[in-house]
Amino acid sequence: MGNSFGCVGGNQQTKRGSRKLPEAPYLTASASRRTGKVYSSSLKKESLDDDSVIRQKAVAAALLYQHHQQMNGDLPQLDRSVSVQYPLPSSSKKQNKLPRSSSSRPRSVSHLQKMETKSERIHQTENMKRNTDLIGSKEGCRPTDSSDLKLEDLESKHFVLVHGGGFGAWCWYKSIALLEETGFEADAVDLTGCGINSYDANNITSLAQYTKPLVDFLEKLEDGKKVILVGHDIGGTCVSYVMELFPSKVSKAIFIAATMPTSGQSTLDTFSQQTSSNDLMQQAQIFSYAKGKDHAPTAFSLDKALLRDLLFNQSPAKDVALASVSMRPIPFAPVTEKLFLSHANFGSIPRFYIKTEEDFAISLSHQEAMIKSSPPQRVLQLKGSDHSPFFSRPQALHRLLVELSTVPSKQF
Repeated sequence: MGNSFGCVGGNQQTKRGSRKLPEAPYLTASASRRTGKVYSSSLKKESLDDDSVIRQKAVAAALLYQHHQQMNGDLPQLDRSVSVQYPLPSSSKKQNKLPRSSSSRPRSVSHLQKMETKSERIHQTENMKRNTDLIGSKEGCRPTDSSDLKLEDLESKHFVLVHGGGFGAWCWYKSIALLEETGFEADAVDLTGCGINSYDANNITSLAQYTKPLVDFLEKLEDGKKVILVGHDIGGTCVSYVMELFPSKVSKAIFIAATMPTSGQSTLDTFSQQTSSNDLMQQAQIFSYAKGKDHAPTAFSLDKALLRDLLFNQSPAKDVALASVSMRPIPFAPVTEKLFLSHANFGSIPRFYIKTEEDFAISLSHQEAMIKSSPPQRVLQLKGSDHSPFFSRPQALHRLLVELSTVPSKQF
């Protein structure tokens, strides 16, 4: 087809003398030979013209047929540019075929399906690798696909999030959004003197006073309803405290880089289990002595210049900025108070621990020491997380929370 268009360069017939040529349809090759007159050139030109017209009509018909089939869904949509390209006229006899690049070559339906299948497999492999990189599990806890989650089958779909020292309910904003998008209920509580609670941390004298907002929240729960408690940092001590008070209202407890004292221990005692001294924490602590230097500290805060290195070494800058203007002093008295936990109450509730690998506030060895002293039912690990996984690894943390919510209590 390409050469038929290349050879037709317009009407270039040359008249020889004034002799009138006979009508071409009535001429034959044998007649021209008998008369000795040359009509073959004119005949070939008209033959080429006819052939060109026929081929053009054939192409037009093929395009029309293909368009009709595509409109009816019978053919895959192919690159139209492939069908309407024609070669430019050329004097070279070697240019006999229309050049086509591999990128414009039409693909069969089966080939396209194979490509889609291969793409899906690559995507699945990348997702599995991403999950493996973010989540490490001692006992093979596999992230749950939220699309397969049936909330009505869960013992509890209500998370209550308890912040750590100096933090407030504000630190859980990403986790709250993710949980609610998945269909869970999520509440975060400001402990006394934290977040928007205006009480002065220097005047907090007991663990009961510090945890009163959490106690009030659980007391107001309707009968028969249970929640999943999540504690971070020294919020783990607060969670342990209310587990002893409200065992019938707690479905399970999750400790995230949190203090997890045993009966007879205080939060401060758990730090004595740390195998190596935390020089950065000691440098960051700024103590307040509201009753005078000859008395015990009443509160302590963390040096804002060291917050990123201590708590947020893997977190986004915007979250570090949020924390730097939102963190409050930590009351000292609750940290020194010992807990008394019973097997009948505290011990009856399933516990889980999520370790943070890149934690410079409560080191991984410190976390493992607490786990060894009071083993939970399951231990998981967030790879690459700093002390604040709700900032540095919110999606991975969310997957673990959802996964742990599906573990039935009857296993324990």
